[in-house]
Amino acid sequence: QVQLVESGGGLVQAGGSLRLSCAGSGRTFSNYAMGWFRQAPGKEREFVAAISSSSSTKRYAESVKGRFTISRVNANNTLYLQMNSLQPKDTAVYYCGTTKRTGWNFNLVSRLNEYDYWGQGTQVTVSS
Repeated sequence: QVQLVESGGGLVQAGGSLRLSCAGSGRTFSNYAMGWFRQAPGKEREFVAAISSSSSTKRYAESVKGRFTISRVNANNTLYLQMNSLQPKDTAVYYCGTTKRTGWNFNLVSRLNEYDYWGQGTQVTVSS
């Protein structure tokens, strides 16, 4: 059974940093691109960042570009999201996901339906 477990969320002041982790099991994650999405109260889940299976290619939402960094360690089946210069608008539940097909498609990795497994989410709250 495929499982993804996020951790590292919390409460931080504006301008602060957090590092999210996503530990996977039940699949050879090194074969798949992975991504981070977030969902704020009353809003739809939105794309944050994605990374190819080999880490050679990454994609970021414009709203986080230059502030967030996605990375992965395939040997540990772990995905990371380093978040710097956090702002109140970054407040949301953050979810990691693994794509349903191998390979990398720049246009598809930002779409929810490209992912078949999700973690339970971790809350990030940024105070002003």
